[in-house]
This record gives sequence, structure tokens and C-alpha cells, in this order.
Amino acid sequence: MTTDPHKGFTQCFSRGCKIPEEFRVKQDVLPAEYEQYLNFYRAQVRSKLTVQGVWRVLSGFDIYLRKSNIYLHKISIKDVDRFLVLYNKNYSLKTCRMYRSYLRKFLKYLYQEGYINKNLAPLVISPPEFARSKPPKFLRPKEVQKLFNSLDLCDAKGLRTYAAMHLAYYLGLRPKEIRLITLDDISFRQKEVFIQSRKNCSPAHLPLPDGTIKAITAYIVGGRPKSEHRALFLQLIPPYKPANVCDIPRYVRECMHENNLGASIYWLRHSYAQNLLESGASIYEIKEMMGHKSIDSTRKYLSIHINLMREVILNETL
Repeated sequence: MTTDPHKGFTQCFSRGCKIPEEFRVKQDVLPAEYEQYLNFYRAQVRSKLTVQGVWRVLSGFDIYLRKSNIYLHKISIKDVDRFLVLYNKNYSLKTCRMYRSYLRKFLKYLYQEGYINKNLAPLVISPPEFARSKPPKFLRPKEVQKLFNSLDLCDAKGLRTYAAMHLAYYLGLRPKEIRLITLDDISFRQKEVFIQSRKNCSPAHLPLPDGTIKAITAYIVGGRPKSEHRALFLQLIPPYKPANVCDIPRYVRECMHENNLGASIYWLRHSYAQNLLESGASIYEIKEMMGHKSIDSTRKYLSIHINLMREVILNETL
């Protein structure tokens, strides 16, 4: 008895109401180059939903090339652009960015493996966005306190989520930066953590507040499984490998939804930036603390001064 490696994928692909009609064709198996990449990607990500998304985009790309009589090894950036225009026409800006990212990584793989002669990945760029559809999202202090108090600190899941939320809220770390922290990066004596990989390519030693140190210590002592891996955050089930890219954001999001907050872990990072602004830090200091490449990235987080707005307009203080 054989098992379909894409069980559930074709159903999900065919019923996707936003997918243009011309791409709604069931495919059980993709060409070898696509399948090899999916196996490569699946081994790295280990998130079924993400792999499903990649599969849908690559399936649509294969359908487009076949209908256009274009061989994969002869594709050009014009072919890629035309496909993205057609495929993404019904999706939001955020989803379009995600699907471009999926295709960009696939093109990079094709070049590295010798399937195409030119690396097209850097040429897949987003169209300019002249206005943000959504402003940065922040949490009020009472909401943050309720969030932390709601966690069960008697089990490994609660302790791990509690420590991760501390790093996001009190240090403004991205989910990837949190996931990549190792035991060797933490200095309890110096009360600091070393962040090796940041978007601005500048590693940083960041101070650890006492509360965050206690949260990390509680997790290491009472929730972190014994393992040869040096990653701080491990998976909750054997063989206790380092947490994957979706683990921590998913558990933080679940905690937020349980507290009636339609939020994600990035809201904690946004709140950190807001707190720096309200404490009197300059935008350049905030840029360094947030690990941004450019000052424009920092301005996106600081477009609203919540407390000042409430004091002046609503005569209200938090």
C-alpha cells in the first residue's frame, strides 16, 4: 500500500477560492525538480501548513509554464513576473509578499542545483507600496500583564512560552532571533544575551532584565528537556530537537487568542518599540535596539505615540 506524499494538498489547492480559475487543476505529483525542492524544503521547515503553501504556488507555476509552453530550464524573469501577476491578483499584499518569497527561494534552489543558468531570485521584487494598509499593533500594559499572568508555569509549554514572551516584549527580539538563542549566548553573571544573527547583520549584546533572567532560568530548570542540543528553546516532544520556525510564534498566538487578543508575537516587539519611544529614547537608539538596517524601518513602528495621544486628545492616561 503506497501513501500519497501530498495527501490533502490537491484538495486544498482545488478548493482555494482565491486561486485564479486557470490554476485550479489537480496535480498529484509535480515534476522531479519540484519534488526534490519540496523534500529539501520540508526537511528544513517541518511545518505542514507552510509546505502546503509552497506546494500550491509551485503547482500553479508548473501549470503556468506548461500552458505557456515554457521549459523550466529556460525561464526568464519576465515569465516569473507574468506568473506572479496572474497568480497573486486576488490576494492581499501580505499574502503576495509571502508567495513571492516562496517562489524566490525555489528559484535560488534551481540555480544552486544547476537547473537554470542565472540566479533569478534577486530579480523577484515587490512592487512599491505607497501606503501601509495596517499600522503597527501594540498592546496596552494591562493587556500585557494579563497575558503573562494567564500562562500555566507548572508545565514545560507554559514555561517556554513565558520565557519567549519575555524576550519579545522586554528585548524586542524577532521570533527567529529568539529561536536561534543558545545556552552559550546567555551570560547570567553579566545579565546579557548575545544575539548573533540580526537583519542589520550586526550582532549585539543586549541587557537582560531581572524578570527575563528569572523567566529563562525557570524554563531551563523546570521546563527544558535534557538534550545534547545547545539551543535554548527545544521542542516539547522527543527527541527534543531545537524548536522549529513555527513553534514559539504558534504557542504565543494561542495564548493571545485565549485572552481575546487577535494578536501575534510581533505585537510584543511593536510594544517594545513603543515603550522605548515613551521612555525618551531617540529614534536612532531605537533603531539599534530593534536591529533595523535603516531608519525608515524604525519609523514604521513609531508612527503612533499611544500615551501622548490619549493624554492630549482623550484626557486619559494608561
